[in-house]
Amino acid sequence: MTVFLWGVLPYVAVVLLVAGLVWRHRYDKFGWTTRSSQIYESKLLNIASPAFHYGILFVLAGHVVGLFIPMSWTDAIGVGEHTYHLFSLYGGTAAGLLTVAGIVLLIHRRRTHAPVFRATTANDKVMYVVLLAAITLGMVAKLTHASGDGYNYRESIAPWARSLFTLQPDTERMAGVPVLYQIHAVIGMALIAFVPYSRLVHMFSAPVQYLFRPYIVYRSRDLNQLGPRPERRGWERAGS
Repeated sequence: MTVFLWGVLPYVAVVLLVAGLVWRHRYDKFGWTTRSSQIYESKLLNIASPAFHYGILFVLAGHVVGLFIPMSWTDAIGVGEHTYHLFSLYGGTAAGLLTVAGIVLLIHRRRTHAPVFRATTANDKVMYVVLLAAITLGMVAKLTHASGDGYNYRESIAPWARSLFTLQPDTERMAGVPVLYQIHAVIGMALIAFVPYSRLVHMFSAPVQYLFRPYIVYRSRDLNQLGPRPERRGWERAGS
């Protein structure tokens, strides 16, 4: 079971992620969307959506730092384990609470507004359950082991996570990890595998370029181009 959970399951999740993205882009271009329900209700959405998205970005940033920045690097810049623990505890808890608050508001909005609820699919419901479980269990695991300097996952979970990239997973690192952290990791891998098959796929098409584009976009046509514009891939004419 140790080998399966920490040496096989991570790669299964990545394969399902990549395969799902390729399949979705190839056969479901027009389904690659959040299926926005803003047209049905926007007042509560304007609060819940930013709370969730900003919260999840901070959560992801915290995971990247905690798992992929070696402890020797933070020690080298003078950030000791106690200081790191405090930042991780308070910063991670705040980001988690913001994310959970956003999810709860989004679920409340979907349940209490009939048009939004009718637009909610079974896939959406599963997505909310898995996402909420992953965030909540991460917070519970962190707070349960918060006494003193807390559980130092940078000596167990982080080296295991980095070893996955070398295709030589150090499964023994996870053998003594507290159960709550193990459950959180398993649900996290399930969430990664589920992303391409849900509305969460839109994270891979975030309009990052909007941050750098000019306020006014001037569109010009190639002067050397004659006749109608060539059809773009993905916009082929459909047969009658």
